[in-house]
Order: sequence, then structure tokens, then C-alpha cells
Amino acid sequence: MRKLYVGMTCLLLVSCAKNTPQDITSPDKHLQVHLSQTEQGTLQYSVLRDGKPVIKTSSLGLELSDADFTKGLKIKSTSPLKAVSDDYEMMVGKKHKIQYRANEQTITLNNAGGQEIQVTFRLSNDGVAFRYQVPNPSKKHLQFKNETTSFSFAENTKAWMQSMAVAQTGFANTNPSYEETYLTDIPVGTASPSPAGWVFPALYKTDDTWVAITEVNMDGSFHASRLQADSAKGEYKIGLPMAAEVFTGGNLLAESDKDLVSPWRVLAIGSLPTLMESTLGTDLADPAIAFDKNLVQPGHASWSWAILKDDFTVFDVQKKFIDYAVDMKWDYTLIDADWDKKIGYEKMKELVDYAKTKNIGIILWYNSSGDWNGTQMSPKSKLLTHEQRVKEFALLREMGVKGLKIDFFGGDGRSMIAYYIDILKDAAAEGLLINFHGATLPRGWQRTYPNLMTMEAIKGFEFTTFTQANQDAVPAHAVMAAFARNLFDPMDFTPMAFGDIPNIKRATRNGFEIAESVLFLSGIQHFAEIPEGMATAPDYVKAFLQDLPRSWDDVKFLDGVPGKYLVVARKSGDSWYLAGFNGDAADVSLTLDLSFIGNKKAMLITDGATEREFTQTEIGTDKATAITIKSHGGFVAAFK
Repeated sequence: MRKLYVGMTCLLLVSCAKNTPQDITSPDKHLQVHLSQTEQGTLQYSVLRDGKPVIKTSSLGLELSDADFTKGLKIKSTSPLKAVSDDYEMMVGKKHKIQYRANEQTITLNNAGGQEIQVTFRLSNDGVAFRYQVPNPSKKHLQFKNETTSFSFAENTKAWMQSMAVAQTGFANTNPSYEETYLTDIPVGTASPSPAGWVFPALYKTDDTWVAITEVNMDGSFHASRLQADSAKGEYKIGLPMAAEVFTGGNLLAESDKDLVSPWRVLAIGSLPTLMESTLGTDLADPAIAFDKNLVQPGHASWSWAILKDDFTVFDVQKKFIDYAVDMKWDYTLIDADWDKKIGYEKMKELVDYAKTKNIGIILWYNSSGDWNGTQMSPKSKLLTHEQRVKEFALLREMGVKGLKIDFFGGDGRSMIAYYIDILKDAAAEGLLINFHGATLPRGWQRTYPNLMTMEAIKGFEFTTFTQANQDAVPAHAVMAAFARNLFDPMDFTPMAFGDIPNIKRATRNGFEIAESVLFLSGIQHFAEIPEGMATAPDYVKAFLQDLPRSWDDVKFLDGVPGKYLVVARKSGDSWYLAGFNGDAADVSLTLDLSFIGNKKAMLITDGATEREFTQTEIGTDKATAITIKSHGGFVAAFK
């Protein structure tokens, strides 16, 4: 193997020159990327943290229908190292004002046929990102064929991962929708239980370093990727969507008449606090499109369907849930499937007008699908074309509707990803907020499209109402979701119930449930609890939820183990909200340093003597604050 220790030796057939690439390092010098090539001319990379290998030598490369960039490559040029500086704001996510600093370098290579590809690396203090670009000055039609990117770990590395469902399986053939459970603390190299592979983000621990792998910045020209099912010797390879994952009549894989540009392949790297506080999932997304900032209104919503299901999507019940949202000082009411049949457009306008008098916004459910699944819920097939969307979205805007929940997408093919983008753009033009369900991972869309409030892509609360087995898995699954699925992107888990679920014995204590309101990030948090269940909670619990911030300014990870327990503090204005939950079968006793909050006190709301009881007690902000979280329990505290 020939090493490219860039800037220290000459590169391949290129003589030493001032544009020879350097060993690329992060601004703080703790992360470093080395490049190398095989005898066959395949480009490779490795990543070190403080001089210790994190990603072993791994492959880079793309193959198009008429160009092979997987071997026979020669370096043409290397750009000077460039400092990247990006300051931006987010209303949806873990931080409001964000600063991204990175070092960037682009390596241009030619294949045996003289065709050109560029590989750009960016190193920030919290990770590594890279992407491919195939220049296309002649504007010919470029078609993707394969990608050979891999991520190779030492064989003693452990992984926390969720499998990808096989396309066209599940309810009415609606898979894949990122709704499987996680395998936790498994050896790398463990094969996925599904031939479809593994979803992003995937979490790893190698020695004392944590790594989260995902992809960011989908513009509709590229398909969404995943990791392949097999990872022999700890080498995880980029995988492709399955053949059925397309918009009807659309294509599966990336293509472009312009430059073909891949999404960023992103590796958040560092300590667990570094990952949990990282914003790489939006740092590498395109800046926001034009959208009225006054319309970007994160909030909390009442929702009947989670517990009451289909028969209650009727006028009188939905009016009751509008009043419930008023009582809870929430912002929205979500009205679910078949409202067009059970309520109708005319009576819905009446509900919207009623809600407006109460300062409550209405969000309406839509079925995204055409022919790619067997779902019958409606409104259906009203959003498939630009012309249909313009007509329907204009009608909703005139009615005073604030947004849409759009369900039952068809996977990760390029044409399906383009469909998401088209919906977001057309909805933004009418000032409408969007929540995608039965959907893919956002991959940073919430930055580029500020009207995207949240996406499901998780086995959330509704699944726990279907079977006891799903319910029993909730404690560990919910904790794991906070470490992985919700790491970078908003997640519509639709959390929280204090009362009973019909025909289901809840596996979590009430403290666990209220903790989800702080720990889970979603632009609009659709709460599953119904008025009857909320009535069982003490007044201080209700007051906490009434005053809960709609968005967050900052985050601090305090303690946790993926799939076991988590404690986080979120800042809003001058207040800090502390929350933790325990997915393990045993109580966990912690000593937390809360001195960063300042000299404040708060009431700790946590579990009482029984599973359905609350209790509260005062706590301070000592450097050694002792808190015990009961098994399947949790807590919250607001330091104001």
C-alpha cells in the first residue's frame, strides 16, 4: 500500500508542490485524516483521534454507468486547506445559535479514462465529513451505479444499530419506514437481521471514542443510503435502497444533468458528550430557503388518534381536543386520517375557525401514496403532482390550516426523495408546516426547509398501543432513540401517557413519560395523552407541561449509556430544564454536577411509590447532586 501522508510525502504520480494535500486535521488538531491508495489505484482514508486509529483504512469511490472511480485513480490536484466558518440559527433542534468551524480540502482525481472526480473532506472538532462531486461541464446525463465507501472498525468495537425493514413488507406494504427496534452493544461484524441492512445514524464505541455515522444534505438528485447487512471484520459498506423504493414510474438511484454531488458522509467523533451536543447533522446541510420566519412556530399539540384511534376522528371529539390544547396552553391540534370523510372540508373549516378563536392551529393528516402501497386512508392521492399540491395547499391556506402530517411514503429511492423535496418546497410557498410520517430520516432537511417541523422515522408511541410486546420494549428503545435516531434530526415519537392504554399494560413509570417531553426533540411535539389521562396527573405536572418551552437554546449532556439511561439539560432563555430516564431493569443512582446552572433551586418531579404516581422534592445545583432514577422511571426539573 502506498501512503498519501499528504504534505509530508509526494502523492502518487504528482510531484511535491505547494498544492500537495496536507494530512487534514480538525481546528483543535485532535482529529486527523490520512489518505492512501492501493496498488490498483483505489483511494482510501483512515481517521485518527489524538493519534489513535478510530476508522481503519477504508474505501472511497463511486461508479457511474459510464465512469469508474473505484480504481485506477491518479491525483490531479489538491486544493489549499480552507477554513470553513458558518453561523446560523435553528428553531428546531438542540441549539438555537450555532457556530460551525471546520478545515476543508478537496482532492481532484482522474480515472483511467481521464474522467474527473472530486472528494472533499471537512474536519471539525466534533467529526469528519466527506462527499463526492463528479463535474459535468458538458451537461450530459450522469447515472449512478454503485458506491464503494466503507467504514472499517477495529474488531473489538461495539455497535448500537437499527435494522432496515425490507421494502414492501409490513402494514399494507408500507415498509421501509425506519420503525424497527435497536440491537445494542453488539460486536461489530454482527450481520443485520434484515437483508436490507442498517439505518442511519449508526452508533459505535471503539476504545474510549464514540462514533455516529449518518448522511446529510439530500437535494433530490441522490438516493438515500444505508449500511449493508454484512460487515465482515468490522467493515461497514454503504448500501443502496431496494428496487421497490421508488415513486411510481420513478428511478431508484442518483442521476443528474448537472454535476453529480453526493450527500455528505458524516462521522461524529469524540466523547459521548461531544456526540450528544454535536450539530453536524445540520452543520453540513444547505442553508435555509426563503420562508417567513414568523411562520416557523415550534410548539406542542393535542392529538386524539394515538390512544383513541379511528372512530374518534369526528367533529365533536376534535373540538374537545382543541379545548384540551387551550387548557394545556399548547399551540396545535392534529386531526388524523379520514377527516375528509368523517368531518369533511366544510365542517373542518368550521373547526379551524373555532380553533383560531382559541389561538390554536390545526394540522391535518394526508396520505402521500399513489400506487406504492395498499393504504386506503384519506385524503389520498391529492399530493402526487405539483399541480395537485398547489391546488390543495392553496385551499388549506385559505381555510386557515397551519400544516400537514403526510404519511406512508415508499422508501429511499431518488424519485421518492425528490417527492419529499417537492412537497417541502410547494408547502413552503403557501406558508404551511410539514410533519412526515411513515417516512425516511430527515438528514438535515429541517435546516434547509424551515417549514419541516418533524418526521417520524421511529417505532414510536403508536406502535406501543398495538401489542404488549411492542410496549414491553419501550424503556430501552426510547432511551436508545434519544442517542441515535434523535441525535441530529427532529423525531415525532409522539410521547407521553400517564393513564391507561386500552388492552395494554404500560411498561414505563410516569416519571419516564414526562421526561420524554424534554429529552425528545421535535419541532412540534404531538403529545399522546388524552384529557382523561392528563386529569390523573397532579397540578404541578400539568403546570410543568403548560410552561414547557417550544424550542431550545442550548444543550448539556450530563450522563448516560445508550439504551440504558440518559440525563440531559436543555436551556431556554435563562432557564435550564433537567431531565432523565432509565430504560434498565434496575434503579440507577447518579451524582451529577449541576454547578453550571448557577445558584438556583428547582422542584424535582419524579416517580412516586407506585408506577403511576408522581412525587416532587426540591433540589439545588451542587457539584455533587445525587439523583436516583427508578427502573423504567424518570424525572424533570425546571431551574428558572
